Amino acid sequence: PGLLSSSPRQQTYTNTKSLSEFCFWLRVVSFCYTSVGLSSFPEEKMSHQGVVILNVGGLKFTTWPSTLQQFPESRLAKMLNGRDQEFQLVNGEFFVDRDGVLFNYILDFLRTLQLSLPSGFTDHQRLQREANFYELYSMADLLSQESLLKPKVEILEIRFLIQETQAFFRVFGSCSLTIDKLAERVTVFAEQLGGPTWNNHNIPPQKPLVPLPLERPSHHDFIFQCGTDYSDRLGARYVSIKPDYRKLINGTNVLGLLVDALLKEGFHLVSTRTVSAEEKIECYCFERTRQPDALPLAQALRGPAEPHTKAAQMHKQK
Repeated sequence: PGLLSSSPRQQTYTNTKSLSEFCFWLRVVSFCYTSVGLSSFPEEKMSHQGVVILNVGGLKFTTWPSTLQQFPESRLAKMLNGRDQEFQLVNGEFFVDRDGVLFNYILDFLRTLQLSLPSGFTDHQRLQREANFYELYSMADLLSQESLLKPKVEILEIRFLIQETQAFFRVFGSCSLTIDKLAERVTVFAEQLGGPTWNNHNIPPQKPLVPLPLERPSHHDFIFQCGTDYSDRLGARYVSIKPDYRKLINGTNVLGLLVDALLKEGFHLVSTRTVSAEEKIECYCFERTRQPDALPLAQALRGPAEPHTKAAQMHKQK
């Protein structure tokens, strides 16, 4: 027989020996792979999944690894790098034995880099404790600014005067931003003389009306008027308050529309009084409780400068 020929028994022995060697090495590789384990390489496993799942006190959260790595020195960033053994990887989820409800605000801070709390929130100290636990000292610093987190009482006042066929308004507010927004909604239109006038000014004139700018003595107030005054070249003044686009000339109707706009913005009437008995100036005082705005995180607090913040120093002292 030639070199290329072999008996069937020899071929069977050769195939069986090769298969046995392959199975042996497969078992060796499997044993070594199992001994090392995936749990020692969370970053590799996260790269396959794309997202990170956290189980915090029984509540599950899903987010991107980049969100947890906003602050490289925080414990959440160290968790992904396998440098914090307190966070255990169980069935592909990081388990943290902490308050899951408060972790909502922790994760929202990492996503937006702003501290935004709902109205009526009172657990500032507990949330600050959680921020210190995760070593998010920038968030802990914001929580220590209690004066910025408490709701503020906002005051707004309307002074209203009627003189014959004209009505005068002065709106004052403790918050200049509210006054600016309200002034943008109020538009005064003037009817120019020179043509036939209407006897009943409740009916808008047919000719075009000219918009007039509001008087702004300061950032905290604005002045306007409505009604008829034929002593100057502007015969009648109408007022429109968005989103109501009706043009009203009667002062009492404009006052009602202005009060309705404030009530819809959360204000409530607290008092009415007469400022001047001679001039019959009526004063309406409104209040509302304004929730604090979201506190943005200063760029200077991020990165390597973070451990030098006040909260970090207090944490180290403890």
